[in-house]
Amino acid sequence: MPKATPYFTPATLQFLRDLAANNSREWFTAHKRDYEQQVKLPFLRLIGDLDAPLKAISAQYVANPKPVGGSMFRIHRDTRFAADKTPYKPWAGASFYHQATRAVIRGGDADQGTMGRLDAPGFYLHIKPGDSFCGGGIWHPQPETLKRIRTYLVNNPASWKAATRSAAFRKTFGDLGGDSAKRVPAGYDPAHELIDDIKRKDYIASVALDDDTLLAPDLLKRIVRHYEQVGPLIDWLCGALDLDY
Repeated sequence: MPKATPYFTPATLQFLRDLAANNSREWFTAHKRDYEQQVKLPFLRLIGDLDAPLKAISAQYVANPKPVGGSMFRIHRDTRFAADKTPYKPWAGASFYHQATRAVIRGGDADQGTMGRLDAPGFYLHIKPGDSFCGGGIWHPQPETLKRIRTYLVNNPASWKAATRSAAFRKTFGDLGGDSAKRVPAGYDPAHELIDDIKRKDYIASVALDDDTLLAPDLLKRIVRHYEQVGPLIDWLCGALDLDY
C-alpha cells in the first residue's frame, strides 16, 4: 500500500506565520498563489476526504469542499465592527455542519461563527502554527437555543454526565471550553449539581493538534478519531435541539 501523502507541509505553516507578520492587502496579493497552493487547496482536499468518514460517524453531517460557500472559512476578515482592522486571518478553519442547516447556508458566510453558526452543533478544525485544534459542539448559540440546551440539561442530568464525564471523554478533552455566565441564569437553581454547566454560554470540546501532527500523513485518521470521541457531546446537543444524529 502506498504511503499516504501529507495534506500540509512546513510551507503551509510558514505561509501563515508570514501572513501574521505581513497582514496587508499588498502582501497577500503578491503571495496569493502561495496561499492557494500551500493552504487552500490542501485544506479543501482534506475536507473532501473527511466527508465519508464523518458520515460514518453521523450521516447528518457534511464536509463540503466547495471553494466558496463550503466548510472552509474565508481568509478575509470581516472588519466592519472589529477593532482589529487587519484584513486577513492568519489561520485556516473549517466547520462541518448539520445537514438540517444546509438550506439556510449562504455562500461565503462560513465565518459568521464556528461550530454553532446556525444554532446546530457541529464539528470544527482550526489550523494555526503552534495553535491548531479540532473538536465540536455549539458556539455562541442564540438566547432561545441556549435556554433549550440548559433546560434539557436540567431535565436530563444523567445523559449529560454520560456524554461529557466519561473517563475517555475527559482524558481527550478535559473540561469543556468557551464562555460562561458570571451569574446563575434566571430561573435556575444555584444549588443544582450541574450549575457550572448550566451557566455555560458555549458547549464545546477541543483537543490540540501540534505542528508535527498537522504535517503527518495520518492527519485524517487522527482527526476522525477525535470526531468519534466528541460524538457523544454532539449527539446530546442534537437531542436537546430535536435534531437527528
